[in-house]
Amino acid sequence: MSALAATAVGRLRRHHGWSVTPPECPGGVTRLDRGERFLVWTAVIPFWTLFGCRDSDGQSHAVMSPVKPPFSPSASGGRSAQLLERAALALRAQRFAEAEQLAAEVLKGSRTDTAAASILGRALLALNRAEEAIAPLERAARRSNDAGIETLLGAALGGAGRRAEAIEQLRQTAARRPAFLPAFQELAGQLARAGRIDEAIAAIESGLALAPESIDLQLDLARLHLQRNDRGKARAILTAARDAAPGRPEIWIELARVLLLDGEYADAADAYRHALAHRPDDASTRADLAACLLEMGDRAAGEANLRSAFRSGPHMLGRTNHALVASSHGRFFFRPSAAVKFLQG
Repeated sequence: MSALAATAVGRLRRHHGWSVTPPECPGGVTRLDRGERFLVWTAVIPFWTLFGCRDSDGQSHAVMSPVKPPFSPSASGGRSAQLLERAALALRAQRFAEAEQLAAEVLKGSRTDTAAASILGRALLALNRAEEAIAPLERAARRSNDAGIETLLGAALGGAGRRAEAIEQLRQTAARRPAFLPAFQELAGQLARAGRIDEAIAAIESGLALAPESIDLQLDLARLHLQRNDRGKARAILTAARDAAPGRPEIWIELARVLLLDGEYADAADAYRHALAHRPDDASTRADLAACLLEMGDRAAGEANLRSAFRSGPHMLGRTNHALVASSHGRFFFRPSAAVKFLQG
């Protein structure tokens, strides 16, 4: 286990005096550090990438506060703690069935273990079994008064098609103080999924009123404006976010998308290169860079980047083939096998 993983798992296992969800940070906002995000908020949540808050300089904070232990000392020791650690690591490695099994085993011994309930809920959501996640998350939410568990419950309700209940749950959680920013993000995601974009924007803006330095909320707001095709507002938000946190590749990616839609291919390509400098193995971003290069008439560089993206795996066939076909300087293949042969070089 890496030192980072060991630290994060250790924090999660510290049931005698530490909560699963990080509480108030300076400014009254819940924040997560890099070592805790994979356990507390991972990409398993539908609709939005729920990461913690950062300051305007891009620095994140790790804060955990003493709370009443959610269950007795005997329930948290020995085999239960080992199972919980294994479940957390399985979740991080996207072995969701294994994470589900291990977390369920922990819950057999302690139905009030919020850490196990959180991992179980996340695993079930990832397995598209949101309905099954509701009951254990409801039990944990009733007993723990934990904003993170409540936000997961909202995601599960939405995933199970009970969107009105999900929105109501998430509105209640978003009204908590100190503010738990992932609740605003998940609420906006549920509203957007229901086609209520204006309300989704209002939800994110209410979160930003409490945490104006939050780059993650700024990104979400820009994405929502893009859904309304309001590229001017999206560009203004993303430009400010880029200036505040130039080391965040997702900002460069979203800004490049706006520039690409506006036909500013050279600037878009430059933004994609900045993103790839941070994440050189990001095949999707490399394919988008290739699309810009093809539109600029640089066919050799564009096709070279498409081949590089395609080499990441067969799942990139559709993306790379679309870039070739959609470009004004691209290529068209009547047979998929011919496209594969071309992309293989």
